[in-house]
Amino acid sequence: MSAKPKLHYFDGRGKMESIRWLLAAAGVEFEEEFLETRDQYEKLLQGGSLLFQQVPMVEIDGMRMVQTRAILSYIAAKYNLYGKDLKERALIDMYVGGTDDLMGFILMFPFLSAEDKEKQRAFIVQKAISRYFPVYEKVLKDHGQDFLVGNNFSWADVHLLEAILMVEEKKSDVLSGFPQLQAFKARISSIPAIKKFLEPGSQRKPVPDDKYVETVRRVLCMYYDVKAN
Repeated sequence: MSAKPKLHYFDGRGKMESIRWLLAAAGVEFEEEFLETRDQYEKLLQGGSLLFQQVPMVEIDGMRMVQTRAILSYIAAKYNLYGKDLKERALIDMYVGGTDDLMGFILMFPFLSAEDKEKQRAFIVQKAISRYFPVYEKVLKDHGQDFLVGNNFSWADVHLLEAILMVEEKKSDVLSGFPQLQAFKARISSIPAIKKFLEPGSQRKPVPDDKYVETVRRVLCMYYDVKAN
């Protein structure tokens, strides 16, 4: 297996994007093998590489890891982005869980019909403004520190910035009522490893397009219609 982590997924965001973000934040170089055909996917299945018959799959430290949350937890712990004790880890898990919920509303957005996309866009923005962003705004205001947990850069910060940028793609001024989050976004985006990942030419993936959607549908045999929340 390669010395660098090797990511097996589509050439697009999906569930792998948070893994790319976290590896980049840790300053870890990684390789990618993109799924483009059903035969590639079947080969992984037949070879026993996909424990639960699904991707993402990451080759790292002699393991073939599946389940996105397990992969992220491993990377966070390995690269000291998971807090200094059990209490901090619990806080990180809670904050990551919240941003996961928010990003989950966006994950299937590219697969919706044009009509459903407009409904889902409004739904995403409403949930961000009313349920999720107020939590992080209050956390940052109450403790007055630069980062969400323990005043140290962690997985929670990476995940929140990713979520903020995803929602801003749906409504560019979504942070207008959240001054703490505006400052947080600027602060985290200026961290060298993050800044590098945000620059053109990095392994960060663009907003999913029709080609990405068609590839995912073809490889996974997704012939049903996805519905909005």
